[in-house]
Amino acid sequence: MDPYPAPVSRLIEKLGKLPGIGRKSATRMAFHILNAPRSYCEELATAVMGVKDDIRLCKKCFNLADAGLCGICRNPKRDEHLICVVEDPSDLIAIELTGGYRGLYHVLHGHLDPLQGKGPDTLHIEELLMRLKTEPVKEVIIATNPDAPGTTTALYLQKRLAPFNVKITRLAQGIPVGGDIEFVDSRTLIASLKRRSEF
Repeated sequence: MDPYPAPVSRLIEKLGKLPGIGRKSATRMAFHILNAPRSYCEELATAVMGVKDDIRLCKKCFNLADAGLCGICRNPKRDEHLICVVEDPSDLIAIELTGGYRGLYHVLHGHLDPLQGKGPDTLHIEELLMRLKTEPVKEVIIATNPDAPGTTTALYLQKRLAPFNVKITRLAQGIPVGGDIEFVDSRTLIASLKRRSEF
């Protein structure tokens, strides 16, 4: 028997469907909301609905946007000769937070995974190729994840980009700066050995 009143149970159930949130965390969040002022709850509900109502995909790079173009594509200070291709907007954000990249992006919204029915036509690859025809791009950085689907996607992109007169690079993979070899997983260590450079 559920010890909570129905509205609380529904809230716990919905919060529990968020990624990384188990029942205990969902219950804590539900009670936080329950004990919060009504104004906070209204602002929270407005923020959640605002994401659904006001966020769209950038017409150029397919990043999240609240207008036709995202803030990065609208920024004239970005280097238009560089495009970094990522799988998801969260990858773009991770790269942006480093502060070390000043080019543009292209978000695929996934990776190739034939077993899950995700082929090239489910990604924004054709739009990337169109950008290479119409923009002054000199280098495309393929920043897909270093797992099997990400590597498959990177290889596919490399073949599709080959006819264009652009430099194609891939994010380096290997031991993180400051990491100890003994704590690095075997796949990362193998990738580091294979991609070793002259010293």
